[in-house]
Amino acid sequence: MRVLFVVFPATAHTFPVVPLAWALQNAGHEVRVVTHPDMTRPVTEAGLAAVPLGRGDELDEIVAYSRDPALLDGLAGDLAADPRDCPDWGEKWFKLTRLFARLRPLLEDLAGTAVRWRPDLVLWDPFCLPAAIAARLSGAAHARLLWGQDTIAWLRQRSLRYRAEQATGSADVWPEPLEEVMQQLLEPYGLPYEEELLLGQWTIDPMPPGMRPSVPGDLRYESMRWIPYSGGATVPDWLHARPSRPRVCLTLGVGGRGRQLFKESGVSVAEVLAATEGLGVELVATLTPDQTAGVRIPDHVRVVDFLPLSQLLPECAAVVHHGGEGTFSAAAALGVPQLIVPMPYWGERSAARYATERYAGLTLEPDRFSPDALRDAVRRLVSEPLFHNGATVLRQELATLPGPAELVPVLSDLTRRHARSA
Repeated sequence: MRVLFVVFPATAHTFPVVPLAWALQNAGHEVRVVTHPDMTRPVTEAGLAAVPLGRGDELDEIVAYSRDPALLDGLAGDLAADPRDCPDWGEKWFKLTRLFARLRPLLEDLAGTAVRWRPDLVLWDPFCLPAAIAARLSGAAHARLLWGQDTIAWLRQRSLRYRAEQATGSADVWPEPLEEVMQQLLEPYGLPYEEELLLGQWTIDPMPPGMRPSVPGDLRYESMRWIPYSGGATVPDWLHARPSRPRVCLTLGVGGRGRQLFKESGVSVAEVLAATEGLGVELVATLTPDQTAGVRIPDHVRVVDFLPLSQLLPECAAVVHHGGEGTFSAAAALGVPQLIVPMPYWGERSAARYATERYAGLTLEPDRFSPDALRDAVRRLVSEPLFHNGATVLRQELATLPGPAELVPVLSDLTRRHARSA
């Protein structure tokens, strides 16, 4: 079987595809990963075949967020949608459809690649709608591979429900913003719109099933256990031995949004590092040199530029982070209690609530983030058995989900059932 992954051009979207790509490759299937030319390195470093596609001003601008910290001020919570409380869902849905439109430059090259290579299965990032169209043109089966909360399916159903409700009344109905985007994508190929071009023939979901938004209809999900992967690195000597004190990790992710915590909260890096003095812990802070320039590093703190969470978290008693899906899922999979300071961009608030409701962590809102609040929360996570037990139960629950290797035969069967002639 030939499998083509199509990845949104961001590091945080690339890492989650690697374990499944490995599983397919190890089972003897041929795997290729389509990504932006500037994002091929994480793919090839994972031992996977990268297909560079997608030059264009709009795509280059998206990629720039992964490599230029100066652009981080342009990130905000525009796409964050909490299914339990999202009064501005219409604005979120409109902005998402505009993001879909920005991926249009990828379509022509991607369609050409798919028609020439003839994959049997296309697994695509939920932002990359051109991949579904390319799969249709080549005759391949196709499915979404999520990396976080399925906000897109929830917003789509919310929009459809709104239109149905308004159609029965006298009020004017605002146009469905997806229609214009899909018309621009499909019209050159003479294809009609089908819902699977937005939501896939099925969806692979590596998030805890309890985090899945309620989505009416017959949308099929295949759960997959999250395997922590964030690249490789040389293991430092100090990680070979068990820590003599409880180890706490402070990480703000690779996607950029978390790194705005200091600015938005008004709390400095120095204050954060000093807040855990006297707690009897070792703090490992993954901070960049520009963040620690001129900052006094207390004796109980280790500052590292980068370490894969799969190396660092297993010996940690707690982790402090911004709620990004990758960090949340890694900590949940490894049974580490979490202090989440949700910096909303996608599903950070849902992740924080999920951990907190299961006593696998605590939530500290950014507007209440302070050295004292941080200190108190870390003390509780490290000292109270409630959180260790909650994190352990969550890890055990997630361990029952099928891993990537177990999912491979399921994907083979679904591919045979959904493939069609181009």
